[in-house]
Amino acid sequence: MGSQLPPYDTESPYLDGQVLVAMPGMMDERFARSVIYVCAHSAEGAMGIVLNRPAANLNMPDLLVQLEILPEPERIRLPQRVGSMQVLMGGPVETSRGFVLHSPDFHLAQSTLPIDDSICLTATIDILRAIARGDGPENAVLALGYAGWGAGQLEMELQANGWLNCPADAELIFNTAADLRYEMALRRIGIEPAMLSMETGHA
Repeated sequence: MGSQLPPYDTESPYLDGQVLVAMPGMMDERFARSVIYVCAHSAEGAMGIVLNRPAANLNMPDLLVQLEILPEPERIRLPQRVGSMQVLMGGPVETSRGFVLHSPDFHLAQSTLPIDDSICLTATIDILRAIARGDGPENAVLALGYAGWGAGQLEMELQANGWLNCPADAELIFNTAADLRYEMALRRIGIEPAMLSMETGHA
């Protein structure tokens, strides 16, 4: 039933499973031009993962070795899809902690949170061990840290036109290059990115 809701409906103001796209007037520099997948949203607040900030100089094999999940000599045996798995800077909160957004073909009891039909979140080291063994999900991105909002804070930012939002989908999260997600999300909302930059500066 949730998929029938319009993108921002005051009857159901929670945006779990939606994507937030920063508007040009975004006051917080840390989130300028960012695309954020909302994992949880309630009266207590919200948390989400920034989708378009790749981690500089850090890839999945490096991370698995750093966390001592994988001995250095074993990295050459990793499945190719693990080697190419994206590592993102997911936001400014708990930046040393990993959050994996993944397809629903992988589930850990007590740990995996299904967000919608095609996207789940698991934030325990066990999913990284499974990925290193080749038993992980078909599709996954790893984010270090997350973006968080206190009670009512995200609602205030939406009312101040800091963000646009649209439903998320697996294509945007798993099969789109990080640097293309901003433009792709804008087009899903029906906005041509070039039009948006021309509008900037007009009151």
